[in-house]
Amino acid sequence: MVKHILFFCVFVWVSTFAFGKESKLYGPDGKLCVIVSDEGGMPSYSVLYEGVTFLQKSPLGIETNLGDFTQQMALTNVGQLSSVNEEYQLLTIKNSNPQYQANVQTYTFSKEGKKIYDIVFQVSNHDIAFKYRIYPQGNTLCCIVKKEATGFVLPKGSTTFLCPQAAPMGGFARTSPSYETSYTVDDVIGKNGWGNGYTFPCLFKNEDKGWVLISETGVSSAYCGSRLLGKENGLYTIGFPQEGEYNGNGTVSPGMALPGETPWRTVTVGRTLAPIVETTVMFDVVKPLYEASQEFQYGCGTWSWIIGGDNSMNYDEQKRYIDFSADMGYSSVLVDALWDSWVGRDKIAELADYAASKGVALYLWYNSNGYWNDAPQSPRGIMNNTIMRRKEMKWMQSIGIRGIKVDFIGSDKQVTMQLYEDILADANDYGLMVIFHGCTLPRGWERMYPNFVACEAVLASENLHFSQGSCDAESFNACLHPFIRNTVGSMDFGGSALNKYYNAGNKPGGSRRVTSDVFALATAVLFQSPVQHFALAPNNLTDAPVWAMDFMKTVPSVWDEVKFIDGYPGKYILLARRHADTWYIAGVNAQKEPLKLKVKLPMIEAGKEVKVYSDNKDLEGDLQTVKLNKRQEVQITIPCNGGMVIIG
Repeated sequence: MVKHILFFCVFVWVSTFAFGKESKLYGPDGKLCVIVSDEGGMPSYSVLYEGVTFLQKSPLGIETNLGDFTQQMALTNVGQLSSVNEEYQLLTIKNSNPQYQANVQTYTFSKEGKKIYDIVFQVSNHDIAFKYRIYPQGNTLCCIVKKEATGFVLPKGSTTFLCPQAAPMGGFARTSPSYETSYTVDDVIGKNGWGNGYTFPCLFKNEDKGWVLISETGVSSAYCGSRLLGKENGLYTIGFPQEGEYNGNGTVSPGMALPGETPWRTVTVGRTLAPIVETTVMFDVVKPLYEASQEFQYGCGTWSWIIGGDNSMNYDEQKRYIDFSADMGYSSVLVDALWDSWVGRDKIAELADYAASKGVALYLWYNSNGYWNDAPQSPRGIMNNTIMRRKEMKWMQSIGIRGIKVDFIGSDKQVTMQLYEDILADANDYGLMVIFHGCTLPRGWERMYPNFVACEAVLASENLHFSQGSCDAESFNACLHPFIRNTVGSMDFGGSALNKYYNAGNKPGGSRRVTSDVFALATAVLFQSPVQHFALAPNNLTDAPVWAMDFMKTVPSVWDEVKFIDGYPGKYILLARRHADTWYIAGVNAQKEPLKLKVKLPMIEAGKEVKVYSDNKDLEGDLQTVKLNKRQEVQITIPCNGGMVIIG
């Protein structure tokens, strides 16, 4: 059910100065303020929270093939102030029933007496979203957006928590950029990553004043995906895709019919990290682009590749994982690359039928590859071709496949956004859910595309399989994702391994897990995705602690609410998620010293018995049942690479 109430307010603040006009727009509680100006003929905006500057005067404007509309512009109209109050349901995000309230204002900018574009701002209590609405010029009903001046100027002394953008056609089999580079944390402003800017979302700390999260949402086939380019003096600007992406195919400059709109740029501001972790603005300001073809089923599952690698891709092993998922009470198995040649289509149909008899369904992996990378894994060259794709999806529908995982896409060009959208729309026609890997960041897609599940867009669990260095940094990265990547969209990580070693024998050889079993349980809660294919293995039924496996059998994959408790990016994280009437409080620690905190849990009533999963100093975990005291407080200690979970 969606409730949408639009009502008009009467207060508009506009003042005229010798050098231009200035207009202020406040959020509903009056604390967050955006100031829009045309001073010096340059469109700009700034952001204050409780009177403190979080974004200094920052540039606005666009340049198209019809002209440069970044300068000599005039703010010729400030539209009537209105407000939006909306409640909606969306099972696939961090909060199943968001309530969005914001004040809305449209600012019209003209040049030489001609109306060029509106900039629409929506300001809630902690979030700002804005977009351009570009008008026709005479009989010209289309344009190419050559670049945006849109920028974000961080105050002096701000620090950064950013993921550098990779150069195109690099990495494994020339599949980059795929949003899979390591974050730099607590760094200074004024850098530009590896020379190519940064991938969204981008987190900044405004000294001791608070936090700023910058991203974008509403990106569809109508535009390209963007990145953030670092400049001097704290300025970061919107950057379009790199020319070499997609093997040079497709333009970096999006085209649009006029009138046309850009995606939303979003800015989330908070004195603490709570508004950053809890924001839903990326879903609040977008709408579904089509109706779901059916009621899609979410839940937990398993996949063999993360532990067994390519050698696990055979009929018998996939059948064993189906049995394992059934034993765990899970609803799916992800059948990874090479299934078409190493198992075969007829045998996949047999596996799908066998899985159905066990109450389990299959996801099938596909290579997106048509003509833009060298990844040899098959099936290839199907998902980029409309005729072949729809034929394949019809076959999958006929044998009961639940969804697909499409890999190795590696571009943000408009033509790539068209591919994402085409895959999603076709999959919806055939009742298939979609996960993307080796891919871009989801930008409001959970609401825009009802059969979209999640994107990888992060250094995910496969790197733990490949590299001991990734295993050694596992807790550090786990203390970043809830603050950055996972704040704006579902993250398909594929983790929570309980094997000590990333191999089928669970014996020394290859990479070794250095985190605890309780850590693995905690990340099952910390990392949000409506479908979770965990890195568990059938041997865990006998070699993992019973309490750990019992937890993993019942942990939800969909959540009704999230609450930030405490933490700092790269150091530690404590947050709470609610599923129905049950709260899961999870935490992990990446610091060398044990984390010792007294935590208040007002969401759980005093005297209630709660389950507490915790580690000792040797990372040996156990489960206890305790009663929450009258003050609703618990004393927790989490060692380095350890975890904690409370269920109540």
